Amino acid sequence: MLLIGDDLLPQTDLSYFAFRVAFCETLERIVLAEQARLSADASFGYLTEVPFLRNVPPRVQLDLLVDTWSGHYDASTVSGSLMDEAVIYAACETAVRVVGADRKAIRRFLRGGPRPLFPVLDEALAASLHALHMDLATEGDFLLISQFQDFPPDEAKVLKERFRLTDAACEPLFEALGRWHVKRDFCIRARGLLTPQEAVKVAGILRISAAAAC
Repeated sequence: MLLIGDDLLPQTDLSYFAFRVAFCETLERIVLAEQARLSADASFGYLTEVPFLRNVPPRVQLDLLVDTWSGHYDASTVSGSLMDEAVIYAACETAVRVVGADRKAIRRFLRGGPRPLFPVLDEALAASLHALHMDLATEGDFLLISQFQDFPPDEAKVLKERFRLTDAACEPLFEALGRWHVKRDFCIRARGLLTPQEAVKVAGILRISAAAAC
């Protein structure tokens, strides 16, 4: 279970829906980009909802998503990081966008998943997805970090202190920008979000050996 501030991210069909749709939409775009022989590191994917993280490679975005998902899916309580907050926000907002723009895609993304789910794809669902991250005890500080880059270091430091943002809290977001590879044990971390068969297939798409990933 993932603790964001003083709130647990609910382990519900709604949270599964948000993570699943964000994951599958990003994965599908990775596959399409490869078919079109576009750069695998092009700027797309669910994390583009967070300005500071829009240049994180899409395959790394998926790895970050399963990292946050594994903490959420675990039976024990895990304190969420600023990166977890960013992933939750981006996943929910991506799901909201896809609900409004491509309902056929959502049916495709949910089909064959580990959890049978047949939601009504309407404005009420979109509102619930938006509320899922808004109701958590978070200030959305991950949305502010890109603004600090426009200020001289001394001024940026003052602003960070004003918003109680420490370098340690921000570090995972900076690290994500420099990452190029998916970590090992991908399939294990994706349990509950992907079926074992899906996880092995995705590992192949992301060019992780099955032995290392699963």
